[in-house]
Amino acid sequence: MNVYEVGSLKDKLSANPYPGRGIILGVTPDGTRAVAAYFIMGRSVNSRNRIFAFEPDGIRTEAHDPSLMKDPHLIIYHPVREVGCGLIVTNGDQTDTIWDFLARGESWESALRTRMFEDDGPNWTPRISGLLALDGSYKMSILKAADPDGAACARFFYEYPGEPGLGHFIHTYVTDGNPVIPTFQGEPERVAMDNDMDAFAKMLWENLNEDNKISLYVRYTDIETGAYEHLIINKHE
Repeated sequence: MNVYEVGSLKDKLSANPYPGRGIILGVTPDGTRAVAAYFIMGRSVNSRNRIFAFEPDGIRTEAHDPSLMKDPHLIIYHPVREVGCGLIVTNGDQTDTIWDFLARGESWESALRTRMFEDDGPNWTPRISGLLALDGSYKMSILKAADPDGAACARFFYEYPGEPGLGHFIHTYVTDGNPVIPTFQGEPERVAMDNDMDAFAKMLWENLNEDNKISLYVRYTDIETGAYEHLIINKHE
């Protein structure tokens, strides 16, 4: 077994009908740009009725058709926000919790210790989070139920130096399930990055399950200058 094997995102996504929501952080093979990607998927009408929209400091989710929105509390949030020279990427409103703590000089770990998994039993969807620094280093975290009843929260934190060509991928679910969707297990997965943002985004989007994919955000940031380019792909647009 090679614990340092770098996997293919194309293979991981194409073979998985429902990874749920996913965060990818890493550095391009040429070592010049930090990479962040976030995607959402959904099975219900309420969950699928969403798009990503740009904000001055990142992106937000919003209803594609407001008349179909039933319960916004777990699906409408600000998944990507800039903070100082860093970028927060999460699958929920813990983005704002992290931003508030960092803005007043406290740690992201302290922020996430005030939060737990989502209140959507019996799935108890994990809260996944990432923090990308301008130098290409990054942190990741997952908060998930410690038992099937959702009585306690297990919190895991990971920190990576940022190596050319390498990224890490964390997602909410192992795969689809019924009635319970199995929670992500283990460390974030080692995956290969791409120098070309458009090609990388196209590969991600084309290999997400056609029925369940909703939206994708990709951002490439120049490590030397901080200049960035980014894009959104929405199924509804």
